[in-house]
Amino acid sequence: MKRFLLFFISIQLIAFSSNAQITKDPLDGREPVNTITTSVPFLMITPDSRAGAMGEVGAATSPDANSMHWNAAKYSFTDSDFGLAISYTPWLRALIGDINLSYLAGFVKLDRRQTIGYSMRYFSLGSIAFIDVSGSFLTDFTPNEFALDGSYSLKLSPDLSAGVTIRYLRSNLTNGAYVGGTESHPGSSVAGDLSFYYQKDITMAQKKAQMAYGLNISNIGQKISYTDESTADFLPTNLRIGASLTSHFDEFNSLSVALDINKLLVPTPPIYDGAGTDADNIIEGKDPNVSVPVGIIQSFSDAPGGSSEEFRELYYSLGLEYWYDKRFAIRGGYFHEHETKGNRKFFTLGIGLQLNVFGLDFAYLMPINQHNPLENTLRFTLSFDFANMSTATINE
Repeated sequence: MKRFLLFFISIQLIAFSSNAQITKDPLDGREPVNTITTSVPFLMITPDSRAGAMGEVGAATSPDANSMHWNAAKYSFTDSDFGLAISYTPWLRALIGDINLSYLAGFVKLDRRQTIGYSMRYFSLGSIAFIDVSGSFLTDFTPNEFALDGSYSLKLSPDLSAGVTIRYLRSNLTNGAYVGGTESHPGSSVAGDLSFYYQKDITMAQKKAQMAYGLNISNIGQKISYTDESTADFLPTNLRIGASLTSHFDEFNSLSVALDINKLLVPTPPIYDGAGTDADNIIEGKDPNVSVPVGIIQSFSDAPGGSSEEFRELYYSLGLEYWYDKRFAIRGGYFHEHETKGNRKFFTLGIGLQLNVFGLDFAYLMPINQHNPLENTLRFTLSFDFANMSTATINE
């Protein structure tokens, strides 16, 4: 029953309720909570251990096989001709033990300027027992969601590249069950990303260094609906802007620091007068029932609380990465989201081991607040560099 209730609540929040309301007067002197909700939030879960250990930064970090999620334009600056990574994340272990995210990503360099990338993301919500209103068992089902990605990146100059990504996603949460007397069906959509990446070698304190900047607008696509009668919900269209600085102290030691700033390009729920959730009942804010292009533009100026609430909708990631001899890495980071917009605040730690052929990465998440659903989140990544495999074979 507990499992069913959790699943039912998640469906209501994710699939069928895009018109959340907030109170105009905050309680206990606090600012009103007005969280932006979207469909298929699994697209925003960090899939790989390296970024997961660095506070979930990735727009401007050095390229790797998992760059698809963060900034596909980075693929053009990879040193290898092709690579592959497999990641696994047990998710929300504090609530249910069998929810998990699996991720496969890789790239192939066509020439010195062009690179194609690919990825597959599979999110399983575990086994769910469906029951009717009288408590009678109906069936068992494992709700799942997946996304298939393909990208193309092009180096526009020695320091600048651009990337485009096409994504197909499918979300099957109910297996066709009737919800509130209405037959449900899987939701599907096609989305795209547009990304840019710039890196420049510099000298800092007479040491070699590198500065990088990245921008990625992800999940631009049609809305998703799970029934023929429900209002379609926005995808988690997101703007990510990042910068990084890497300093090479000597041939063995290097340190990188990276910062990402994110904003969901989705309408903010307005304040209604209590008589309904139609546009005529809006007291503050703007009507969220708009098209995707209008919603993206509107998202910069539609918060009921004005500019102060718009700034609260930004969330930040800060990460550090130390490498010794390009073999062993220690990582750490911090993720910050405002209390009224989700309240995700946590520190991250991780390590990495890079051998000639493969690499192992591990990440651990530590929420600031106790009894947080995200506590004890672990991530594991196994990566392969097939170009180095050929080199290693020759050397042997």
